[in-house]
Amino acid sequence: MSHKGMIRGLSLLGVVGALAGCSGPEAGDTAQEAVGQVESAAVVSTITEGDYVIRSVRTNKCIDVASSSTADGAKVQQWDCNGTNAQKFHISPTSGGFWKIINVNSGKALDIVGVSTAENAVLHQWTYVDGANQQFQFINRGGTQFSFHPRHTGMAMDLSYGSPDNGTLIVQYPFYADRDNQRWTFDKVSGGGTGGGSGFGGILTRDMFNTMFPGRNGFYTYDALIAAANGFPGLATTGDTDTRKREVAAFLANVSHETGGLVYIEEINKGDYCDTSWGPPGCSCAPGKRYFGRGPMQLSWNGNYCAAGNALGLPLQSNPDLLAQDANAAWRTGFWFWTTQNGAGSMTAHNAIVNGAGFGETIRTINGSVECYGRNPGQVQSRIDKYLQFCSLLGVSPGTNLGC
Repeated sequence: MSHKGMIRGLSLLGVVGALAGCSGPEAGDTAQEAVGQVESAAVVSTITEGDYVIRSVRTNKCIDVASSSTADGAKVQQWDCNGTNAQKFHISPTSGGFWKIINVNSGKALDIVGVSTAENAVLHQWTYVDGANQQFQFINRGGTQFSFHPRHTGMAMDLSYGSPDNGTLIVQYPFYADRDNQRWTFDKVSGGGTGGGSGFGGILTRDMFNTMFPGRNGFYTYDALIAAANGFPGLATTGDTDTRKREVAAFLANVSHETGGLVYIEEINKGDYCDTSWGPPGCSCAPGKRYFGRGPMQLSWNGNYCAAGNALGLPLQSNPDLLAQDANAAWRTGFWFWTTQNGAGSMTAHNAIVNGAGFGETIRTINGSVECYGRNPGQVQSRIDKYLQFCSLLGVSPGTNLGC
């Protein structure tokens, strides 16, 4: 993808692709299945019934039942996210806008110890008995960030002292709007789907994904892709079946081109990519951090990391490496660009497909300033060839206006 200097603001343009001699594989990048790979799911802006992973906005670590305990009174803490059921919670409504939060592993509820009304009373797990100290209200604090409050006190659930340490307790404390240790994101892992339905998962099966990307890096899993796609309601759900299939084919063809067939996670030429003259207000470069290309769209430049992070509720300014560590976060940045950014073109890639402008306009949006207008016809043709292949696999005609 092209250098950000052509168009500034929030458009994702500063991305160096993995093709055309720009990149090569990282050591270990070609392992087929990553063992213990941490994946978030569809981070939501509205709570509905389903299973969730709950993350601290302050630390991006997960709420966890200590040692996967099933006992009443087991400690509830912050811990590195690990994908286990001890870090998954089924959230369902009770009454009056309140919800119960049941650990998937133990079947026990999150509970304020002893029905305490004191500040710093600890959250633990207990058998659900319909107590007011076991029911919570979720309040959206902007975007995908929430505070949540036990029914009996209305205080906020608080990461104690904002500590980054594993094992830190979750307590109740009066709410302060400026404290990010009282804000949380909710990553939906079921109850809104990982596959099937009318969206991406309704078009792309696991077997088809494997056929399209036989040599992919194990980081790029099907489950992470589908869970991330489910967080973008218009994606592969707009228009007739042929339009939806073309959108899936177009997105995957472009990310295949950017990553060498989903082989590369990070750009090899790891420059700083720091430029504070553009991007969202206050978007500085964190000390020691570099903003080179990562993920399926090879997100680059601090301004783009800030814009994507702000939109998705991810700490990408302070932790750009997250996109090489969390597959779902990586996919979500790709879908964020696809559905919201005009890039080097005049429309989003999503709109290019659903409004019939054609695959060529997706190329223009993603890398038009480098590839289109006769500047690099070989790269344009490479994208078109992959799109034609994927359309054939999905059983849909490619439409018109394939080039740029």
